[in-house]
Amino acid sequence: MKKATTHISQNEGLIFEKSSPGKRGYKLPPLDVPAVTAAKALGNAARADLGNMPEVSEIEIIRHFTRISTWNYGVDTGMYPLGSCTMKYNARVNEAAARIEGLANAHPYQPERLSQGALRVMKTLADCLLDITGQDAITLQPAAGAHGEMTGILLIRAYLQSKGNPRKKILIPDSAHGTNPATAAICGYAVENLKSNAGGMVDVPSLVAQMNEDVAGLMLTNPNTLGIFEQEIHKIADILHAKGGLLYMDGANMNALVGKTRPGDFGVDVMHLNLHKTFSTPHGGGGPGSGPVACKKHLEPFLPAPLVVEKKDGTLGFDYDRPRSIGRVRAWYGNFGMHVRALAYILANGPDGLRMTTEDAVLNANYIRKQLEGVYELPYSTPSMHEVVFSDRKQTAKGLKTGDIAKRLIDYGFHPYTVSFPLIVHGALMIEPTESESKEELDLFVDAMRDIARECEKDPDLILSAPHTTRLSRLDEVQAARKPILRWKPTSKGAAE
Repeated sequence: MKKATTHISQNEGLIFEKSSPGKRGYKLPPLDVPAVTAAKALGNAARADLGNMPEVSEIEIIRHFTRISTWNYGVDTGMYPLGSCTMKYNARVNEAAARIEGLANAHPYQPERLSQGALRVMKTLADCLLDITGQDAITLQPAAGAHGEMTGILLIRAYLQSKGNPRKKILIPDSAHGTNPATAAICGYAVENLKSNAGGMVDVPSLVAQMNEDVAGLMLTNPNTLGIFEQEIHKIADILHAKGGLLYMDGANMNALVGKTRPGDFGVDVMHLNLHKTFSTPHGGGGPGSGPVACKKHLEPFLPAPLVVEKKDGTLGFDYDRPRSIGRVRAWYGNFGMHVRALAYILANGPDGLRMTTEDAVLNANYIRKQLEGVYELPYSTPSMHEVVFSDRKQTAKGLKTGDIAKRLIDYGFHPYTVSFPLIVHGALMIEPTESESKEELDLFVDAMRDIARECEKDPDLILSAPHTTRLSRLDEVQAARKPILRWKPTSKGAAE
């Protein structure tokens, strides 16, 4: 692929540049009351001018928003190989279910007798998630994965406090998600790093040496951020439990386990789930997210209130009578729209379908691994699960890094993979295709990555100056980090300050 040029300027499409005094995209009917009366009625709310609002025609404003919408990249546009983010396709049946009028317009404070359908969605989802995880109790309140982490560690703290000692430390592997140590610190714990072994898994002898009565628990991602399943997970759980500690599992990578194995069966005391990852509800701005927390029976009394329960008469309601609860962690009852979407996904797939999505996700990741072995360095030979992590070691000989390769990948029409994470791998290329992608799409991605590897050898400058086909060329990352412009404001000439 040759370096492409573009005639689109950096300010193309900014609606302020199209503004001219007197342009209008609307025409209001004449006032049917005297202007003085209208101004009096509006009082201080009346404005004498438009301020800095652009003055444009209807077609200009329509074209502006339509144009910038085509500049976005999303999972509906193409493959989104962000490792550890599980950017799978969000099935449209989920969206249709979330828009059912009685669910979409339900008010959180409407009486329970008028909320039986919504309550049934929450109760059924909770039951499904408990069956999937092998846990005993669950809260749907947390609004995201990191929020679920905080909730889970607060449960551990409350439980240990009830035993007379909340303890001082949380152990976190060096391959953990970055939110894990932040969560432990927010919950009042000191963080102690736990190293990995040569296979990319928890080093069990190190765990034995570090585990004592000061350790409240271990925050473990499984499969971990290398895409590797912790093969000694039962032993890890036994070591913690023998010293009175608890095992927390970061469930961000459950897309590799659903329908195949259950964390509750291999010793996990508490875990969170990412509905916006594993269960096909939208991410980020298309979300918000949802991070339910499931736990074993001994942690159940401390779950946030209220919980949805079935009453003696068969109806559903909220249980607020939970004297040992850690309290609310979220307004209302969680992000209900995400609950609807996740349940729609679970019921549409059923047990066999959920198992197949897991198998396909693992198959796709291993297909990419096999196709790119030898092209990019594979730092760990341990079997991969739902994602594979390469390194840029082969390319650094030409002065190129993982970020350069990722920027060049944009020119081939793909969203970049996760760059430089996990930190345990220097120059990491972290790739997670999910089950959404067909073999044809995977082959296109593999071809692009192979082409880029050849370009790294033959024309390093092409990679160092990428991307070439985007509306903005490569940005000054140092300036962006040190002197970010966080707000765009028009000047009198229409340019950004």
